[in-house]
Amino acid sequence: MIKAAYAAARLAGWARPVRRGAGTVPLAANTASAGISVVIPSRDGKALLEDRLAGIAADLAGVSGEIIVIDNGSSDGTAEWLRGTYPQVVIEVSPEPLSFSGAVNRGIRLSRFSHVCLLNNDMRIDPGFFAALLKAFRAVPDLFCATAQIRFPPRVRREETGKAVMAQAAPEDFPVRCDEPLAGEDGTWVLYGSGGCSAYDAAKLRALGGVDEAYAPAYVEDLDLGYRAWLRGWPSVYIADAVVEHRHRATTSRYYSEEQLAAILEVNYLRFLVRAVASPRVFRRLWRQALDRLRLRAARDPAARAALRGAARLALDGGPARAPAAGEESLLALTDGSVACFPGRAASGKPPVLVTARGFESATTDERGHAVLLVRVSQLEPPPASLLARYAEIVEARTDGAFDAAAQWIKHKWRMRD
Repeated sequence: MIKAAYAAARLAGWARPVRRGAGTVPLAANTASAGISVVIPSRDGKALLEDRLAGIAADLAGVSGEIIVIDNGSSDGTAEWLRGTYPQVVIEVSPEPLSFSGAVNRGIRLSRFSHVCLLNNDMRIDPGFFAALLKAFRAVPDLFCATAQIRFPPRVRREETGKAVMAQAAPEDFPVRCDEPLAGEDGTWVLYGSGGCSAYDAAKLRALGGVDEAYAPAYVEDLDLGYRAWLRGWPSVYIADAVVEHRHRATTSRYYSEEQLAAILEVNYLRFLVRAVASPRVFRRLWRQALDRLRLRAARDPAARAALRGAARLALDGGPARAPAAGEESLLALTDGSVACFPGRAASGKPPVLVTARGFESATTDERGHAVLLVRVSQLEPPPASLLARYAEIVEARTDGAFDAAAQWIKHKWRMRD
């Protein structure tokens, strides 16, 4: 059975058609004021909101914005409590529980500000959270998403960090992971921003049609969203100063077993490959990698078996139109965990200049404070303080592919000269 399912999925992946029906349908545009709309989906999360909403409201007072809570099929009196305690909060009530995507899309449609922050109800933010996210949009051209640094409560294993990359150290590893950020690392390109603690450019988010509701009930929709934005040349970056503490799966674990959640994750990752990866060559490589991993795990992992059995059908549902996607290999090289960015001295305000080096020892120091140093290293590590004091930013790349991708991206976005 496993062999037959694997063979059928390989064949279906090779024949993946263009997805039937309409492509991306943008959400209606709006005239947005400068600021941030915080969208919080909440299903029976009154206790979590009681614990966290005051801190969110206080931090939002430092910037222009609004809070939108999607009361998502709750039976704990969330909406009534909000109306009595936080009358300034916009409340959207769904009598029946929606998927994560369906819930946040309701909030995105209601949003009135230039940026949208998707925030889970189990996130506790540090002071300055919203200001740090918004600052990134002023610093990075065409930025789509600024995502937070995620911490976990004391004595709880850190399962997310905010630095999301696509990399597989061993054949049975899940293809996407969160790397531990290095000391001083900030502004590093990431594959996507966590849907539970990220800010987005509202116009770009609406142009992408919001969050794809095919990813039900949850998981991988944020990966899909970030990837589709990258294909348009809109990056996502990790912001070290925007810090949240996450009570992992505080909501989903009340409605789904660990086995069910694992199966949802596996199926939705395959769905992401089919729906979002545009290049046939890149898709076939990632599809085979995913199927090989599921085959290795299937004998002992019910979630892997279930995903493998349904993989062929998913592939035949079809992928995106064969639009030019020449940048996908470069995108994956840039976001595979081989790049790290470190802000240096304050920029001088002059047009930035790119300086490249093979190793720190060969770097030419620059006194101007407006140069970006791109350096090829054998291991990512905090740069020497002497160089950080001389450059506006230092970008490290651990592979030749990442080095070339970073150079192309920096030059293109900043219109730099060597």
